[in-house]
Amino acid sequence: MRDDGFHVYDTTLRDGAQQEGLNLTVADKLIIARRLDELGVGFIEGGWPGANPKDTEFFRRARTELDLKHAQLAAFGATRRAGAKAADDPLVAALRESGAPVVTLVAKSHDRHVELALRTTLEENLAMIRDTVSHLRAEGQRVFLDAEHFFDGYRSNPAYALEVVRTAAEAGADVIALCDTNGGMLPDELADVVAEVAAEGARLGIHCHDDTGCAVANTLAAVRAGVTHVQGCANGYGERSGNANLFTVVGNLQLKRGYDLGVELREMTRIAHAVSEVTNIAPGSQQPYVGMSAFAHKAGLHASAVKVDPMLYQHIDPELVGNDMRMLISSMAGRASVELKGRELGYELSGDKARQVVERVKELESAGYTFEAADASFELLLREELDGERTRYFEVESWRTIVERRPDGVMVSEATVKLHAKGERIIATGEGNGPVNALDRALRLALERIYPELSALELVDYKVRILEGAHGTDARTRVLIESSDASGEWGTVGVEDNVIAASWEALAESVTYCLLRAGYGVS
Repeated sequence: MRDDGFHVYDTTLRDGAQQEGLNLTVADKLIIARRLDELGVGFIEGGWPGANPKDTEFFRRARTELDLKHAQLAAFGATRRAGAKAADDPLVAALRESGAPVVTLVAKSHDRHVELALRTTLEENLAMIRDTVSHLRAEGQRVFLDAEHFFDGYRSNPAYALEVVRTAAEAGADVIALCDTNGGMLPDELADVVAEVAAEGARLGIHCHDDTGCAVANTLAAVRAGVTHVQGCANGYGERSGNANLFTVVGNLQLKRGYDLGVELREMTRIAHAVSEVTNIAPGSQQPYVGMSAFAHKAGLHASAVKVDPMLYQHIDPELVGNDMRMLISSMAGRASVELKGRELGYELSGDKARQVVERVKELESAGYTFEAADASFELLLREELDGERTRYFEVESWRTIVERRPDGVMVSEATVKLHAKGERIIATGEGNGPVNALDRALRLALERIYPELSALELVDYKVRILEGAHGTDARTRVLIESSDASGEWGTVGVEDNVIAASWEALAESVTYCLLRAGYGVS
């Protein structure tokens, strides 16, 4: 059983999702939760059931679709309304019924917010905390409390902010997380406040925003001052300037401070990039530990020194976090990531074959491919390198798409596919609500009679990213497609100058992988 002495609590799916331009589907959230569980975090905050239909649906699906090995799900919500009872509050009921073993309640700890935002009295706010925490505890759920705007509240009225902490702890909250909600604190002043509050005896956590660029530093300072529960988001996602980057926090705590957090640091770079592909936000190349540039060295004095001893210009061995040292002469893929992913898929890579696969991945990644969120494409590539031939169940003669705007304003997309499979030449035409949807329908229409398993194939998600190079509509394009059948989901990738061609590549790989999963021999 995981040691409960120190908590790593991820809030990407709720607080991180508030980042401008970030919009997660329920399927996205389920994928990210699985990746975070692989990393080894202790808690994954799934969202606010009852207040958000998407989050309600996430918790419903999580009961049957998430098989977490390390983490526990936490449902986020607020204390009961003023003047009501927790047992009668519909939003509190949604927390009870979420199926989550942990509930994290947000409560006001700043007197001005209580009076102006909640429009209630300081005494009623304490009663709301006491009633909601004790009610959920009596219902069998573990309760954490986020003391919102705590540090600003402590400056305004320290006695009241401390009373919020005492009330929550006495009512049964296991952890009270002190929140730097506006992100305005600096490490020294934050540490002083945490030390004063810690003297009260309650178990404390820390939740920091990065508005001063100090979220990670503030989190580390809080740990040193006595907190045993850290909150943060993958890749530093979050509203405004973001939240504390959880990858940086755990890297520092585990590698620099000697904490045994149970986090699989060698998986951290892979997971950081996989999450980035799901969110469709370009990964930060200069992120500590997991960024592509984190261990990159340019020509000159650094490069000369690194040739003698890489550690002359590196603070850790990059393999400890699943990353690679790079000399900036060409695009490079990570050997550690390739080997780890191959092993996960059941392929042991060693010797010449390992080098061969790594070089192929380097070549493709320099052309714009990424395999972090495209496991199926990577496995097809891996099989090709190991077997010496591409896995093929059909040969494409040609394909085309037509988009027509009719006089009544209706847009119609049509696609025609010509291919050969099992000795037959097949021509099929499909219509869809766009050229990619039409291609998807035409391809499956052509093959379903020969391969009936394709009737269960479903395109779950579709993402497009414009890569570096030419501008605007001339730019090179990467398409990531998430597909599923009755027994699981997988991702494929396509890269071309034309978005439709990139989509076709990803679609064809998805169909090929579906047939491979179905047990067909290679034709």
